[in-house]
This record gives sequence, structure tokens and C-alpha cells, in this order.
Amino acid sequence: MVFADPGEARARAQGVLDSDPSAWRASVAHQVIGIWQRDWGDIRIALHHLRRARDLAARAQAPDREADVLAALGVALVHAGRTRQGLEALERGVTVSSGHTRARVLFRRAYASWVLGRHREALEDVRRAIPVLRQADDVIWTARAVTLRATVHLALGAVDRADADFTAAEALWDTTGQDHDKADVVESRGLSAFRQGDIPLALRLMAEAEERYAKLGTPSFMLYIRRCEVLMAAGLAPEALTEADTAIASLDGIGGQSTRKAELLLVAARAARLAGDPHTAIARAALAVRLFAGQRRPWWETHAQLVLIEARVATGRRSGRLVADAAAVAERLASFGAPAAPEASLLAGRIALALGWTADAERHLAVAARSRHSGPPLARMTGWAAQALRARAAGSGRGVLEACRRGLDVLDDHRMTLGASELRARATAQGAELAAMAQQASLDSGSPRRLLTWSERWRATVLTAPPTRPPADPALLGDLTAFREIAARAEEGRQEGRPIPALEREQRRLEREIRSRTLHLRGDAPGDEDRFDPRRLLERLGEVRLVELAVLDGRVQVLLCGQGRVRRFEAGLLADAEVEAEHVQAGLRRLAHPGAEARLAVVEAMGRRLEELLLGPAAAHLGSGPVVVVPPGRLHSVPWALLPSLRERVLSVSPSASSWLRARETEPPPSGRHVLVRGPGLATGGAEVPELADRYGAPVVLEDDHARVPRVLQELDGAALAHIAAHGTFRADSPLFSSLRMADGPLIVHDFERLDRSPYRIILSCCDTARLASVGADELLGLVTALLPLGTAGVLASSAPVNDEAVVSLMLALHKGLSAGLSLAEALRDARAAQPGDALHQATGWAFTAFGAA
Repeated sequence: MVFADPGEARARAQGVLDSDPSAWRASVAHQVIGIWQRDWGDIRIALHHLRRARDLAARAQAPDREADVLAALGVALVHAGRTRQGLEALERGVTVSSGHTRARVLFRRAYASWVLGRHREALEDVRRAIPVLRQADDVIWTARAVTLRATVHLALGAVDRADADFTAAEALWDTTGQDHDKADVVESRGLSAFRQGDIPLALRLMAEAEERYAKLGTPSFMLYIRRCEVLMAAGLAPEALTEADTAIASLDGIGGQSTRKAELLLVAARAARLAGDPHTAIARAALAVRLFAGQRRPWWETHAQLVLIEARVATGRRSGRLVADAAAVAERLASFGAPAAPEASLLAGRIALALGWTADAERHLAVAARSRHSGPPLARMTGWAAQALRARAAGSGRGVLEACRRGLDVLDDHRMTLGASELRARATAQGAELAAMAQQASLDSGSPRRLLTWSERWRATVLTAPPTRPPADPALLGDLTAFREIAARAEEGRQEGRPIPALEREQRRLEREIRSRTLHLRGDAPGDEDRFDPRRLLERLGEVRLVELAVLDGRVQVLLCGQGRVRRFEAGLLADAEVEAEHVQAGLRRLAHPGAEARLAVVEAMGRRLEELLLGPAAAHLGSGPVVVVPPGRLHSVPWALLPSLRERVLSVSPSASSWLRARETEPPPSGRHVLVRGPGLATGGAEVPELADRYGAPVVLEDDHARVPRVLQELDGAALAHIAAHGTFRADSPLFSSLRMADGPLIVHDFERLDRSPYRIILSCCDTARLASVGADELLGLVTALLPLGTAGVLASSAPVNDEAVVSLMLALHKGLSAGLSLAEALRDARAAQPGDALHQATGWAFTAFGAA
């Protein structure tokens, strides 16, 4: 019963002990309590009860009873870090038992071997146990043994065998009432899905397992470990680190298993390294190494040593000792049959290359490169990264580009299995090194067109296909509705000065639920076969100049496209430009309020400095026609109209040249429907909306109680033009919860992603709507990038807070140009020119940017 209804089993066991039981019955009761404490409580209390159970079994002169307790005690001792004593108890259990009982003891010893990383020994014991358990028609223990065998296969990289065993085990569990074991197999299937590269399915199954454990009241620290691994693979390393550290604190709080603590420390170390915190990674990994060594777990210890070396390299350390250490780790991992062995060989090769030891590097990289043709996506990418480094060391630019192309193709296929735009964006970080090597090889080749092609190869890839939308998911729709209501009540409380901690907690809970559901979506879009072609871009540009900014070795490379050719210019350092852009944003925020006129000259001087850093000599070659700027993700907050050479011209911004081409070729909808939305709480009351309603004849006007999210989404879907006057909020911590305030609460990015087709043109007359979060390799998340893959060809939005009254006159002038047939970029240029010359109106004009090509 302890794995069917743990709480009831523990209570009944205590009841037996309170009833003056026989030695045999008392042994069973103490064992049940010991198992409960071993798996979900204090390991020290578990050892006390299990030793008592052993002694009582011996007193009862029941060898099979004693063997069963010895097996449970052996597992507990291993989890407590007392490996030698644990294995001795298990060995004695095997010796004193026979038949069916011995098979159960062999299963426990196999489990202990798996915990210790002794996978081949685990397989041998399971192989001996399963036929006996089946012959005894012991369904529960057979299912446990098959589940364990599947888990060991996974550790050895035999994913197909593991999947077959998990399927067989699940069929067996369906005939039993063992709810905890059923949850465990769901969790394990999630791990199998992860090993096969299906991250959405892995997250969904692990969420299901967590719900099952919660109903039973049994925390699973193994689930935390596995989910952290999935989160890291999804590019969510900071979240994995937080979850691992929280689990460690929880485990320490109950005096839980020492083995699980060591594993959690290893996961935390990996997460910290991936999150760019090598010093935390070193601290966690070093402690994990010590614990694993004390627990006599060399398989685990070696994995922790790998992370420790990676973290030390991340701090800038390079030495022959590190090369030797990484090589030794690679050899040990290979001897264990661990899938991480190529990663260690790649690390050894990298360090050797940095030291100039080309022969050693070639030897290690050649070993790592063998993984490029088989295994899960990230393992194959490790192999292609090694192959690219080999080619670079050999001076073969063509070899570098071929390896990078093949590696990024693998990642492309992997990305398209992800339904959530956030996961797609974060997954690109896995290909950042390959993309950077290809760009450098292109730069070295002296071909600007080639550099443009590779700059596009890994830029704004999340926009190549819309996210997977679940319009019929009632749970997600219910969560979105509840989130909106709670967020609206919380905002009302803030404005009235009331404390709202309960509302804020519930809002955070609903945000986690919504995000979790979207991360579980599996991608259903095919890969983008229409590769970027510079010739097609140059043909479509006409009189337009497209300026794509690539960053190599921290310096901005300007690729000026137009007049049938691509030219390259070198500008300033990206880090300097980022600092200057932050100062400009601060200046624009001040200018949004009256009385800051003295800052205008300072902000204009910043604009001149930004132009030197970002365009350099290219600024003198822009011609007189329209300009499209394609900046890297880290420069998304630059107000490009402030740059002197761009200030008086038709200017638009695009996340990539490919995205601009798609927008240029997007046809407007035949309906021609205009939608005007006015949200609550604006200082001017959205004063431009009534005038625009008169201008457009019979548009759909949504205001007051009609401006509710469901109705707004219904009208926006497929509109030709939408104008939304509302308060905007950018969420740097969670960009897909950036919002526009409607009558019933926030309209968030997740809402926009449910549209079948977003408006052809959309004007966001709101603060901060053009602010975006840079994630992954060079991806952006926010309101603007949510709209572009869904059919929007042009967006107007602001990258800074703006003055509500100044916005009204700018918007009226803008729509005057749109009514005359101008594009958004043309109308914005004319609207800026028509504004008064004071600082307030000038700053308002600079804050708005036209995105796309409509």
C-alpha cells in the first residue's frame, strides 16, 4: 500500500505498532514507515525504522521477511551516502532469500546500482529478476523492474529500448492501483520524450506526473532533477537554477536523501553555467564532486567533474592541466557508455585550441565529431561544433561553413518541434556558436554577400512560422480569463493604495499556469524551406537601402544592401552602443514630461554619437531614398529616427531582411475593415479615436465596456488596419505577458498569438509597446514580434514612455498620411515633420518606430 496510498499506509502501519503486534507484523509496520521516510521524509528516521524492522524479522526467524527488509535498508543506506554498508545489506538480502523474494531483492539491488551509476550491474540484476517475477505473476514488481530497466537504458543512451520498456510497463501499471508507481512511469516517459528531443511532450508529461504526486502528497525530487534538465535544454537555465536551489533547500529541510542532494547540486551547477554564472557553477559542482566521491558513485562524480571543468573554462582559465582533466573525464564517460562523452571531448579540444596545441585539439575534436550523425539533436550539434572547429583549425573556410550549415539544420528541425514562440526563441542559443563561426568565416572570405547570408541564417528565426495556437483549449482560455480578472482587480487596488499581496500571488500563479500550458504545445509547422537569397532581396529593394548590422567579436559590421550589391563597413563596439542607447532612452523618458527642454540638445548629441557607433562610414552612403534598418537583438531599444542621417527620411525597422521581404510580399485582406480601440485610464481619454472614426467613415469602434479582450480579439482578426489607444506595459521578466490595458484587464502577447491572422497594419498608440526582450542567439520577444508571424505587415509602436497629449497630434497627422495612401514609414516621417518643434513633440516623434514594410 505504501506506493498506492502512502499516507494511509503510514497511518495503518502506526496503528499496527500501537496494537502490541507480533515480531513479524511489527517488522512489516516498521518497514512501511521506513520506506515512507526514506522516499519522502527524513533519511535518518528511515534508517531507524528499517533497522528495527530488520531486527524484528530476525527475531521472528523469517528469512524472506529479513531479506525483504535488508533490501529496503540497503537502498536507504545508499541514499544516505553509506554506499558500502548499503551494498553489504543488499548482498546479504540476496544470500538469505530465495525464489520470488530473491527476485524482489535483486530488483532493489539493481535500483541501488542505477543510483550509483553502475548501469551494467543494474541491467544484469534486472535481467535475472524479471523472469522470476513474471513466472510468479507478480504484476506490480514486474512493472517496477521493467520501468527500472527502461530508465537504465535511457542513462546509457538506448532511447528506443527505453521507450519500448516504458510502454510495456505502463500497460502493466494500468492493471494495478499503484498510484505512486503510475506517476513515476509518467515522469519516466517524460524523460524518454526529452531524450528523443521532444521538449513540449517532456514538459507536459512531467507536469502530469507532478499533479499525480501532489494528490498523493509525495514530493519527487527526481522529478525536479529531470525537469531542470528539460528546462536547460529549452534555454530556461535561470529557471532551472532557481528550481534546483529551491529543491535543495526543501530536501535539507526534511533531512532527505543525500544522493538526491548531490544530483540536485549537479543540476544546479549545470544550470548556473548555462545561465552565465560560472562562479556559482564552480561552487555547486565542487560540492557535488565531493558528495559523489564520498557516496562511491564514480559515474555521477565524473559528470560533476565535467561541469566543474566547463565552469572553470568559462571564467577564462586555460591550462594543460585542464586539457588533461577534460580528456580523462571524456575517457571515463566513454567507458561508462555515457552520452555526455562527446561533450567532454569537445571541451578538451576547445581548451587545446585556445592553447595552440593543434595536434591535441585535432585528436579530441575528432572523437567528439563522431556524434554528429546520430543521437538526439543537441548531441548531434555537439558533433557538428567539433567538426567546425576542426575545419577552422585546418584553415578550411568551406569546411567551417558546411559543418555550421549541417549543425544549424539539426537545430532548425528541433526548433520546429516546439510550439511556443518562447521556446523557439530560446532554443536558438544552442546554435549561437555555430552561427558566430560561420559569420567569422564569411568575414574572413571577404564576401559581404556571404556574411549577409549567414547573418540572416540565424536572425529572427522564431518569426519564420507562427506559434502553435490551441483555440479550443478550454483550460488555457479559462486561465487567460481568470488572469485578466485578477490583474484588473490588482491594478485597481494599486491605484486606490490598497495592499494586494493575495491578488499578486494569484496573478503569479495564473501566469505560471498559462506559461506552462503554452510551453507544452508541440510545433506543427514545417521548417522554412525558403532559404534567404541575397539576389531576391536586392531585386525587391528597388530604391530602398537595407542596413543590416552584424556583430562579430564585439564590433558592429554594417552591411549596406541596395543598387544591386552588398557593401560592408566597420562601425563601433556593440558594448559602447548599448550604453549610449540606454542613455538615450533615459533622455527620452525625461523629455516625455514638460519642462525638460534643456535636455533636447543633450539627447540630439547622443543621437550623433550613436550614429558613429552603429553606422560609421556607411552613413555617408545611404542615398536619399527609404531606409530599412535590421539591428541585432541587443539594439532593439535604439530610437533610430534620432540618428541624424535617418531623421528626415522614410525609415522602418525589421527583425531580419527575410522578415522584411515577407512583410513586403504580404497582401492586405480584402475586407478593408478598420478597427479603433480605446482603453481606459488615458490622460487624454484617447482623444484621437473620435476624430479617426469620422475620418474613416464607418470603422469598428470599441471603447468603454465594449473594449473587452474577447471582443477586441474578434474584431482585430483579419482587419486591414487597427489603431489601439491604451496604456502599454512591458514585462522584462516575462515578455509574453507584456500587455495593453483593456476594459476587462490586460490584453497580453499570449492573447495575440491566438489570432488566425493579425491586422495587416496595427498602430499601438501606447507607451513601451516597441520594447522587446532579447533572448536566445538573436531573438526578440514582445508585442511587435508576436504580430509579425501572424500576418501583420506593418506595426507602429513606441520604445519609450510618451506624452499622451503629444501622441494625439502625432497620431492624427499619421492617419492623414495613411488616408492619402502612404505606408506607415512614410506617414510617420511626414507626421514628425508636421509636429511643433518643442522638445516634447520632438521626443514623442522619435519614440515611435515603424516596423515591417506596410
